[in-house]
Amino acid sequence: MKEKLYQFMQGRYGVDQLNNVLIIISIICFVINMFIGNIVIGILAYLLWFIVIFRMLSKNIYIRNQENEKFLNCVKPITIYLKLKNMNKQDSMHKHFSCPCCKQIVRVPKGHGKIVITCPNCQNKFEKRS
Repeated sequence: MKEKLYQFMQGRYGVDQLNNVLIIISIICFVINMFIGNIVIGILAYLLWFIVIFRMLSKNIYIRNQENEKFLNCVKPITIYLKLKNMNKQDSMHKHFSCPCCKQIVRVPKGHGKIVITCPNCQNKFEKRS
């Protein structure tokens, strides 16, 4: 049985970040539908679940990979912002900034007022308050 499942899934796309987000959204829709009982939310949850299964069992790996890349490019600014916020929260001695040109993360000491930061990657200078 295990071997048959392995052979069936061979060449299929599987699970990626977009599928994970769609699964979480569909579960949230199912929970909301349990309390509200709206048929539109229920249909949306089942539709999302169908899309996840379709993407997971698809043999067109190139198209599914492109969809995932587009999703990751849309979510990237949010993840960078949250990462910087978390780094600044954890590090009490330094502040982290992102270079406006190359998006390199630069660490500077806290408590020096307005400073000019030079990016070590692209040599761009930008002014920030530490």
